[in-house]
Amino acid sequence: MTMQDNGLTTAQQQAIEHLYRAFNEHNPELLHLAVAPDWQDIPLGPGQQPGLEGMKPIIGMFTAAFPDVKITVLDMFGRDGKAAVRAQITGTHRGEFFGIPPTGKPIAIAIHEFHDLSADRVTRTWHLEDWFGMLSQVGAWPAA
Repeated sequence: MTMQDNGLTTAQQQAIEHLYRAFNEHNPELLHLAVAPDWQDIPLGPGQQPGLEGMKPIIGMFTAAFPDVKITVLDMFGRDGKAAVRAQITGTHRGEFFGIPPTGKPIAIAIHEFHDLSADRVTRTWHLEDWFGMLSQVGAWPAA
């Protein structure tokens, strides 16, 4: 187990990176390299089922709305089986997203996530995304 300068083992860092690559590459199968089958995603998105399999349709829905989605990790650090990530989601709103018709507008929103890891897989993720910022950027907030 080689420890990275960020306090994570190489395998732990790779698991977290695979989670974001699943979105960037529109490949939900990468989740198998990232998260445990009974992974807890907190909070679940609207209509999202729990676990690894519950995230797969979310990736499809998200990449349909933002076909050029990119999650860029800005900071990642951790210790003792826990990791923190500060990242940015960018993309262009080209498909319906939570009932908002496509606008063609670009988005750039902050995300902050905290992960628990075991056996070099993410077992639990707490996340916070700037959805109000996204709504504002596509002209859906404030409501008309």
